[in-house]
Amino acid sequence: MKRNFKYIAYNPKGKYKFIGIMFIALALAGCTKNFEKYNTDPTKLSSTQSVAIASTLFGPLEVDIFDDYQRAQNLSADGYAGYLDACAFNQGSNLDYGMHESWNAPALGDIYGDILPSMRSLSLTTNIKTSQPPVWGIGLLIQVTAMDKVTDRFGPVPYSKAGSSLTTTPFDSQQAIYQQFFKQIDTAVTNLQAAISAGITSSPYAASTDYVYGWNYKQWLKYANSLRLRLAMRIVKVDAVTAKAQALEAIQNSGGLLETTADDANVPSSINGFTGFYAIATYGGGQMVMDAAIQSYMQGYNDPRFTVYFAPTTAAPTGSSPYAGQYHGVRTGTYVSDNATYAYFSTGNIATATNPNAYFTPSVPQPILTSAEVWFLRAEAALRGWTSESIQTDYETGIRNSMTKYGVASGADAYIAGTTTEANYVDPLVPANNATALSTISVAWNPNGTKEQMLEQIITQKWLALFPDGQEAWADYRRTGYPKLFPIINNDSGIPGAVALQIRRLQYPSSLILKDPTAFNNAIANLLNGPDNITTRLWWDVNGPNF
Repeated sequence: MKRNFKYIAYNPKGKYKFIGIMFIALALAGCTKNFEKYNTDPTKLSSTQSVAIASTLFGPLEVDIFDDYQRAQNLSADGYAGYLDACAFNQGSNLDYGMHESWNAPALGDIYGDILPSMRSLSLTTNIKTSQPPVWGIGLLIQVTAMDKVTDRFGPVPYSKAGSSLTTTPFDSQQAIYQQFFKQIDTAVTNLQAAISAGITSSPYAASTDYVYGWNYKQWLKYANSLRLRLAMRIVKVDAVTAKAQALEAIQNSGGLLETTADDANVPSSINGFTGFYAIATYGGGQMVMDAAIQSYMQGYNDPRFTVYFAPTTAAPTGSSPYAGQYHGVRTGTYVSDNATYAYFSTGNIATATNPNAYFTPSVPQPILTSAEVWFLRAEAALRGWTSESIQTDYETGIRNSMTKYGVASGADAYIAGTTTEANYVDPLVPANNATALSTISVAWNPNGTKEQMLEQIITQKWLALFPDGQEAWADYRRTGYPKLFPIINNDSGIPGAVALQIRRLQYPSSLILKDPTAFNNAIANLLNGPDNITTRLWWDVNGPNF
């Protein structure tokens, strides 16, 4: 079936938006949340009304973590992570580093348009901090989760003073942002633990209004600790002391971590429309084709999740195809103009009328943070000597949890014992795109390997388990260099070194620059580690050894 790619700009109606007038400064140019709307919004609520309907706010904010998923993540991070590539475009797209501002601006603006103003308004216009401290803590966790995606895409951004002025929009360094993240997690953990210790394990709100955990405070405490561990590991190469301290605080907290698939934090993929992998693959035209990198690893490892993640190649409507029924992906940066058949290569395994038993259906939620990821984080913590846990046990538990999540647990033992390696990539249409496998590691744990080899094993299996969360996988790749990914085929960035270095960040949208040129120029001069382009490394993306 021909996939007609289209942009999606979905704004769920009927959801309350707590928009405070003091957040006007962040109404970015080109964003629909402008000064006039903030100043005259008829849905602006009194303190009493806000508290009364607070339960209606949190579920939509959870969905907003993936707001405008197509442009905020799918057309950038999912490709940079080696998961999926947009085969609807020729020269000058994000996937060949040509960069589309209209694709990248939502990766910043939507978080500022929904989550931050809602939380700020709750803080300023209600007494929720004192009347419902654990609920406020959950809100902070949602905010940190969403804001981490923003700063890890761009680098320094407005955060600590966001919305505090009508005339200026000061930026924070990434170091300062992460410090604030940890403090906000501290508040959430303290509030949740105090409630649990007092015998209060859930909020007075209807469970259905919290889409993730139904207001289960014990589960949110596990999430808080797991989120802290994720962020701690992110900064290990730039601030190992803080990273270790935060990681141990997470691991040693009595509330525990996400450990089983029942603990996984997910948000419904289509509760408000076009949110998440299923929705974008279905309604976005479906032209997100499997990347050559994930094909090479999964086929080389005989990974039982392969046919769960991806569907086989289909035939064009004009005739049969010798590749129909086979699994074929494309190298990042491939032009569809090279051969129109690329548009019919393997896509995500989405349920359709002709493929009703596919894994990804409207009822399959979008993962925010999973127990599999946490076990791999624990394995890395043990590898770094921070804990006495068995690296191998943590590593293999991460694999097993992922297999369980995707319904292939019966294949876990054979997979974990596997000694095969990444396969070579073969492009059946353009042989010049063929690529020799870059990795020589297998799945079976190598207790005699070097630390670097062990880290490659951990991050590679973590990468396979993270699918379809390209944002987190791209962050891991930039931090560690793993998994080893094929370089892009076409580089339209104008930066020769981009092919070898691969993309490190998104450029700031012009709307942010124009909003406060002074603050922007200060950020470039003093907070970013180089020019505002795609090869400048973020604060935590240190060009140095992993150990």
